[in-house]
Amino acid sequence: MIPYGRQHISQADIDAVTEVLQSDFLTQGPAVPAFEQRLCELTTAQHAVAVNSATSALHIACLALGVGPGSRVWTSPVSFVASANCARYCGANVDFVDIEPDSGNMAVDKLRQKLELARSNDTLPQVVIPVHLAGASCDMQQIHYLANEFGFSIIEDASHAVGASYQDEPVGNCRYSDITVFSFHPVKIITTAEGGMALTNNTELADKMRLLRSHGISRDENLMTEPAHGAWYYQQLLLGFNYRMTDLQAALGLSQSLRLLPIIQKRQLLAANYDRLLTALPLGLPALDDTNISAWHLYIIRLDDKTKRKAVFDGLREAGIGVNVHYIPIHTQPYYQQLGFDWGDFPLAEDFYERIISLPMFPELTGEQQQYIADKLTELLQ
Repeated sequence: MIPYGRQHISQADIDAVTEVLQSDFLTQGPAVPAFEQRLCELTTAQHAVAVNSATSALHIACLALGVGPGSRVWTSPVSFVASANCARYCGANVDFVDIEPDSGNMAVDKLRQKLELARSNDTLPQVVIPVHLAGASCDMQQIHYLANEFGFSIIEDASHAVGASYQDEPVGNCRYSDITVFSFHPVKIITTAEGGMALTNNTELADKMRLLRSHGISRDENLMTEPAHGAWYYQQLLLGFNYRMTDLQAALGLSQSLRLLPIIQKRQLLAANYDRLLTALPLGLPALDDTNISAWHLYIIRLDDKTKRKAVFDGLREAGIGVNVHYIPIHTQPYYQQLGFDWGDFPLAEDFYERIISLPMFPELTGEQQQYIADKLTELLQ
């Protein structure tokens, strides 16, 4: 089976993890801050907070921005459930903004319409979470403009977009957001096995997220409510979580990040080859402008005839091609239906879902495998 995505582990990665295994620290050592510093260098963000998953990063990002019971958080219906669940963990009310039919990203015009209605009803969101589907940035400049106009904070869910760029600048620089979140799951651009990171240019937000990832505990006497009792002393300043990243994970991520550019370049070549092989078929291909350089976590096609999707999907799987669908709209999940959402609420997202198939996309995918995939697609679409 050709998987839709998979990690690539080099000898340098193995050596980096082995070095940690032979060191004095398996967790809470020097590898985590080194990895954080590396991501700051790659993105130009001022602060990076490494955690054990992107879900954890989204959670503490919401908390750092003051999301709590009664808060309103909006995100995209076309994403993994974590993009919405993070707000529910805080007790917030979640709503969704429909998408652009070509990219699957949050539609700026739909966002403005929803914001204008919410302003008239006094139900504006506290936080909006745009999701960079497949590795291509949302129109963050325009979303940031709306944030200034309507008074909400922005968390970029850039789980797919490590190494992407927007307007000739790296995704993750937080120029147009308060916090950006990356994922390092094995099928993502680079991996720490499991892991995530929250980046920000706001020192106060960074400090809050660092507390939240480690039980709310600090050894910084400047933050304490009384003088330290001794070198052993710490205080729990707020209710936090055990969301720490281990040194083993960080060492792997740091090693992988050193070859981020060639990884992105290889994914770009694979995407360009898919474009060439599939251009004559009755389907929509990913479309980007020159200011939006995708990390190509996913290569998503959209069938012209959505009634064929299941047959095409099953036929590709039967041919040993591990296609997938990203994603089932969040608002259609039973949990969110219990909160009052239903099919029909976000028609563009639902139509997108009914047409899409994610083709295999990972650096070791060969030209021969891509040709095989294209040939099978051609057969199934005849």
